[in-house]
Amino acid sequence: MFNLKKNAVKVSLLLTAIILVWVSANLKWGDERWNNIIGVDGNGYYAYLPAVFIYHDLSFSFYDELRKDSSRTDLSYNYRTKHKGKTVNRYFAGTALAQMPFFFMGHFANLLTGNPLDGYSVYYLIFIQVATLFYALLGQFLLVLILRRFGLSGTVIAIVVFAAVFGTSLFHYVVDEPSMSHVYSFAFVNLFVLAFLDYFKKPDFRLVLLGMFAFGMVVLIRPVNGLLVLSLPFLAGDAKTFRKGMHFFFRKPLPALLSVLPAVLLASVQLVIYKIQTGDFLVYSYGKLTLDLTDARLWKFLFSYRKGLFVYTPLLFVSLFGSKYFFKKSRFQFMTWGAFLFVVVYVLSSWWQWYYGGSFGSRVMIDYYVFFTIPLGLLLEKSRYRKAFAAWVFLLILVCQIQTYQYRYGYLHWSDMNKERYWDNFLRVDKVLNDAKKEW
Repeated sequence: MFNLKKNAVKVSLLLTAIILVWVSANLKWGDERWNNIIGVDGNGYYAYLPAVFIYHDLSFSFYDELRKDSSRTDLSYNYRTKHKGKTVNRYFAGTALAQMPFFFMGHFANLLTGNPLDGYSVYYLIFIQVATLFYALLGQFLLVLILRRFGLSGTVIAIVVFAAVFGTSLFHYVVDEPSMSHVYSFAFVNLFVLAFLDYFKKPDFRLVLLGMFAFGMVVLIRPVNGLLVLSLPFLAGDAKTFRKGMHFFFRKPLPALLSVLPAVLLASVQLVIYKIQTGDFLVYSYGKLTLDLTDARLWKFLFSYRKGLFVYTPLLFVSLFGSKYFFKKSRFQFMTWGAFLFVVVYVLSSWWQWYYGGSFGSRVMIDYYVFFTIPLGLLLEKSRYRKAFAAWVFLLILVCQIQTYQYRYGYLHWSDMNKERYWDNFLRVDKVLNDAKKEW
């Protein structure tokens, strides 16, 4: 007889996969909707693939011809900028590198079906969303392994991994905006966390090698996420274990050097691209768009109606209550967890556009969801009120899904949301259902 409790994690992962694939296919794969899979920033992330493998043109001049096609409405956003008169892509190559196997699958599918081999016809784009689905599910699987390292039960893990998708912005960035980088970062951050959790438990340079591969991908996708290295003390769990892990690493210089080589090689990919494009290894591709660490908008970043992290993903706020179990186990772990997240939020909220343009909630925090799901799992496992908290989790999943649909239909504005508009549309399910009927 099938034991649901014993197989709760498998059921949760399978259900997540089915829902994500089904919704993605319905929203993006039919008719001409596949033309909307790549858009805005995603144009820049993806463009390296057709540039290298089809057009052999890292100046991206082919983009001008593609934009003349009026049917390609999502190619209106220009991701190119200038450095010393030479054209560069404003965005980084890590997402494209992660997408590359799926790009080739799309190329082969277009070849078999007689579609244009231009990098932007139907199966290229559908397989980019397949790539996003793959990394979302990989991230979920890694999250299961991470939560097991914290001794959580199968039922709790099942709830947490389900909530990590459907109670957060992650769902939106899989099914609605799959060309953005954050789902990819989510997967590789989780791989980094898992590798170093295991490393500090039993030091082994093979785990460092795996962790530094993940770190290299994280940096190549979004360099600011190099902040992830600051999470190592938290992952160690206590000061003694951290010192032991560092001692093991530094006492053998050659294995240590070789183990960090993947990160160096991956990060150098971008430098080589810049050298080919401009003659310089170091290029700041964002021009006048910068970080200002003297002007962090912490409160707005977390609580504003415009894009506040805890306003649009309240599940993450509830997870903070689970941090007390870090404190009970190790004050070192509690302090390093809090310090790490503070630095992340401080730096990210110091970006010139702290709300990061068009987005559902604070999309840049998707990369770091694992650091919220761990305390959420501890809360559901250890609290005497765990049933009440579990009920809150499912309620907040519902709230998030309603807000996701509201965002899709424009009731939550993509950039200029405010208090009045938020409360005027708060949980207005009737509006959502009326528009959903029209679409389906």
